Amino acid sequence: MQKPRMNTRSRAIVAGLYALAISAGLQIQPASAQDSSAAATAAKPQTASKGVYYVDFRARTAASYGHAFVWYGRSGQKQIEVAGLHPASDSVVPYILGHVVPVLAETGKSYGDLDEEYLTASYRVYMTEAQAQEVFAYIKRLQAISPVWNGATWNCVAFIQAIAIHMGLRVPFNHLLYPEDWVNQLRSLNGGRKYMPGASGEPMAQAPAAPAQKPAAAAAAAARKPATVPASQVVEANPRT
Repeated sequence: MQKPRMNTRSRAIVAGLYALAISAGLQIQPASAQDSSAAATAAKPQTASKGVYYVDFRARTAASYGHAFVWYGRSGQKQIEVAGLHPASDSVVPYILGHVVPVLAETGKSYGDLDEEYLTASYRVYMTEAQAQEVFAYIKRLQAISPVWNGATWNCVAFIQAIAIHMGLRVPFNHLLYPEDWVNQLRSLNGGRKYMPGASGEPMAQAPAAPAQKPAAAAAAAARKPATVPASQVVEANPRT
């Protein structure tokens, strides 16, 4: 009579252990799922921090020195915004006079800016949406307060250089460089970085110290509220093609 009791007790113990094991397994699975979900969530900010907007510093051929300008916008979209400083005429006369005195300027696209066949150098920097809103607004302010062009002071390379400085990039300070050389040096000075400082967790780059500002760079200074654009950052410009 005792043997059947032992069997019944053993079966009860086994059944209890089995139920406990199943319960433990069910508790482990949700925990693992939670860990995976947490890991995925932690990874999202890193992906989201990388920019989908850009500013592309570009140089192209022209009748003499070449031309420097920027493309800017959102990646994956066909629409491209163009900003660049150049004499407001297709005539060579304003360009020649502009090396002596300031001449009327335009700050939008010029002939050849959208043609890849004329491109000689390009350096694209990506940024977040928040950064893009601020940078794009600065570009439009710079356009609004740049009514004149001068080959020795406020020219096309000086114009895009002001944008690069505003973005926290290191820039060449030789105003005698051709646009192509300036863009290539801009890329080299920044190590070919693909993102604007701060767009992927990187610290802001410190631009080299520059001499005191000259009156010729007053237009850039007005746009950089409160920062200024030294005249020593102005680079030899080029005419429209």
